[in-house]
Amino acid sequence: MFRSPTIIGYLTIVRKEVLRVFRIWMQTLLPSVITMGLYFAIFGTFIGSQLPPTHGFSYIQFIVPGLVMMAVITNAYTNVVSTFFGAKMQRYLEELLVSPLPNWVIVAGFVTGGVVRALIVAVLVLGVSLFFTHLVIFNLLVIFGAVLLTSILFSIAGLLNGIYAKTFDAINIVPTFVLTPLTYLGGVFYSIDKLPVFFRYLSLANPILYMVNAFRYGFLGISDVSVGVSFGVMTAFIVALLVLTLYLFGKGAGLKS
Repeated sequence: MFRSPTIIGYLTIVRKEVLRVFRIWMQTLLPSVITMGLYFAIFGTFIGSQLPPTHGFSYIQFIVPGLVMMAVITNAYTNVVSTFFGAKMQRYLEELLVSPLPNWVIVAGFVTGGVVRALIVAVLVLGVSLFFTHLVIFNLLVIFGAVLLTSILFSIAGLLNGIYAKTFDAINIVPTFVLTPLTYLGGVFYSIDKLPVFFRYLSLANPILYMVNAFRYGFLGISDVSVGVSFGVMTAFIVALLVLTLYLFGKGAGLKS
């Protein structure tokens, strides 16, 4: 099976992407570990110790899943948009496009690289959190499902950004003006039950809310929204973005000069 040209092509792309993550680990892995460690210390320990329990859990226990998910989203997205845009600028993407590899294999290779980096960062950040609190695990399957679907979703989203980006500055627009606000307003630091009714319903339009809450449910067994709906939202976004990505690859939009 592994002698199939399609499988060999896919594994080659994945190997290149994964080796890149480890080769420049001080840029791909370390920053998130340090940043989330600061979040744990400042928001979880210094500020959180002054706050009452949330749904029966200490504040730092409540925010750990959200902060891990924030790191997953950022790393999955950033990894793919940067490496794919680099492939465009260095012109080796054209070599992939003229190869016999189907478009879905190329997409799967880049996305897998983003997923691997996101999962590694998730494990590292969870390890750091153990220095500040003890982890509660309610449902391991939900934890793995939520982090996997989220990393796939934002890896595909990063690929779309890489397709449309014309300059290096353009790849920072979406993370700065879209992802960051949505993440901070996605229930990472608070339960939407504490919001006024209007803002509570407004929060339901934020897709990141569903990802954070699904992940939190896996650890603590609590969620502001239905876990089934959360997985449905993630799956729907993955399918929609994947269809769009394959369509753009088929047309060569943003790929061929």
